Amino acid sequence: MSISIGLASFTQQAWDKVLSKVKKAVVFMDDRCAESLHWNGGAQRLFEAGAQNVKQFSSFEAGGAKQPKAVFVVSTLLKSRTADVVKDIIGLSSFQYCVVFTTVAHSIHLLANNASPEMEGRRVFEQFEEKICEWMGDMNYTAEVMHVPLFLAPVSPHLHIAPAFGSVFPLVSQDLDQINTSRPDKKKFGSLADVDLHSLPPELQIQIKSLASGLNAMFDFLHVREECFAVGPTSRIIAGELANHPQAKNRRKTAQHKASVVFIDRTLDLTGAVGHHGDNLVEKILSALPELSGHNNDVMVDMLELTSLQKNEDSYKMIAPGHLAQPNDPAAQALWESILNMKHKEAVMEVRRHLVEAASKENLPIKMSLGRVTPEQLSSYIHLFKNNFKAMQNHCGTLQLSLATVQTLRSPQLTKWDSFLAFERLLLQAFGDSDLPEVLKQILPMIKSKRERTDDDHSPEDLLVLLVYVYSLPGEVVLSKQLEEAELEVKKALVKAVCDEPELSSLLQRITGCLSSTELTLDKAHIAVDKMFETLRGVTKSRAHMKQFRAVYSPGDSVHQGTYRPLLKQVVEEIFHPDRPDPVDIVHMSAGLTDLLKTGFSMFMKVSRPHPSDHPLLILFVVGGVTPSEVHLIKEVVSSHKSALQIIVLSSRLLKPLDIPELLFATDRLHPDIGM
Repeated sequence: MSISIGLASFTQQAWDKVLSKVKKAVVFMDDRCAESLHWNGGAQRLFEAGAQNVKQFSSFEAGGAKQPKAVFVVSTLLKSRTADVVKDIIGLSSFQYCVVFTTVAHSIHLLANNASPEMEGRRVFEQFEEKICEWMGDMNYTAEVMHVPLFLAPVSPHLHIAPAFGSVFPLVSQDLDQINTSRPDKKKFGSLADVDLHSLPPELQIQIKSLASGLNAMFDFLHVREECFAVGPTSRIIAGELANHPQAKNRRKTAQHKASVVFIDRTLDLTGAVGHHGDNLVEKILSALPELSGHNNDVMVDMLELTSLQKNEDSYKMIAPGHLAQPNDPAAQALWESILNMKHKEAVMEVRRHLVEAASKENLPIKMSLGRVTPEQLSSYIHLFKNNFKAMQNHCGTLQLSLATVQTLRSPQLTKWDSFLAFERLLLQAFGDSDLPEVLKQILPMIKSKRERTDDDHSPEDLLVLLVYVYSLPGEVVLSKQLEEAELEVKKALVKAVCDEPELSSLLQRITGCLSSTELTLDKAHIAVDKMFETLRGVTKSRAHMKQFRAVYSPGDSVHQGTYRPLLKQVVEEIFHPDRPDPVDIVHMSAGLTDLLKTGFSMFMKVSRPHPSDHPLLILFVVGGVTPSEVHLIKEVVSSHKSALQIIVLSSRLLKPLDIPELLFATDRLHPDIGM
């Protein structure tokens, strides 16, 4: 069995446990679990298993008077807010039988309740079962609580994301300041590289332990013994937790297969996450179309084009949106995997080819045309299916992906994408000739208030994306009077632009802490912008502790212009280097005394250190998100080395450029929402 098939089986069997309990039940599910199910067959699987209804996990939902059974599926600890919501739903319903599934293992619940994680039995779950019976009003009613590792979503056979950990993002230097402030009586940490798990806030410790627990369950199912490696401070903490996971010792003794797992901090290269150089259709679709409600990794596709309805607000409420995930449609799944791994032009041609094939199968009167693919041409093919319900039903997945493509090609965001790309190329050249203050001066004229902007100009959110690019690209910068003056001018212009916004976007609301523009004062805007620039300065230091991967920018010379060197590409090329040098920045995390002795002896004896290319399977886990073009780039690098190694990419989420300002400026990384 290949590992990609094994991973799919792991997620399927986890959901099978849920499906075995949903017959004649109302199912309440939180967004993170719903997103995982979305890529694992969708709500259709619940209904096929006998579920009566599927509802959001919310205090405002309830079961009907004649619905005695409920199933709850949550990605959080069964305490505090999560417990309150379960209690509220039960209080508004007439349940006699409740089943609760949580993605958080019992050992983590023990830790959250200040009990020893090694304690035998399922004490916390049993206590919660008793509470549920109390809330239902009869201790003779039935309650079951169990853990199921539902944390993975298979975007493709070689790319899996973890929606339950979508907010996980590597720590930056501002987080280090908070950590040091929270422990006044202890020695201050000099850098993020010195921080260990036990010095982190309890919420983050639990989140990291939950991730390690989920990965351990995955390796247990796959019968894999893993060697853990890390690139970056946060990755080192996660890899160390997995390497020393208490339940992994027995598995590693009997495992049939071996793998290397390399965790990589996203913050080491934010240029790749906010840049527009990735010539990938899926990346553009994720940026151009609105997010599917409650999801981080899929979009809403307008399906009105396949109906005879007028385009108005009422019509949009009547017709459910389409989306990218098509796990139940083999033809659409094949198209999705193709466009995920192709360049933009090839991907658009592949969409046309699949549309032509689908129309031919249904004997629709399609007119073949070669040459450049246009949105009008694709739209004309889609319209052939419009009044043919059977044809629409047979090829619904392909039509959704085709409409996503058409709407992206027609979107003003595509023009803006090209504008970003052009400016980024200018920046690559500018950094070769000048320093950060000069580059900031070039950005200054681009900052305009709402009244001054045209459709071609950049919004405040767009400018945050550009600023992250500018601060991430060069690495550590020299602090100077010129830099302070240039930053001050940009800050002033940015404060004015934000204050002049008639309505604050959700991102600006989270950054400023204001729900409306009327709440936003000049002082609040100044504080928010000052914090952002503190974070941006921290971004410039993210590679300061690295020896080998210190730069993602090559300045160029009189003949060659400056170029961006993706850190992920550098890491993969180092792993596949034919001479197999000892990795400098890819740190091996020991799993006990044997590994420590091996590492120690290797300093003065000829004992080979563990290397990421030692095993037939390589798993790259990008902590903080990965872009579709980066996944394609990894595959290209591996292919160029003609290696027999199988490679799987795992990550917390699929990224689009605008996600980074949210994760960097508007997310409390030290205190994640784990339901406490």
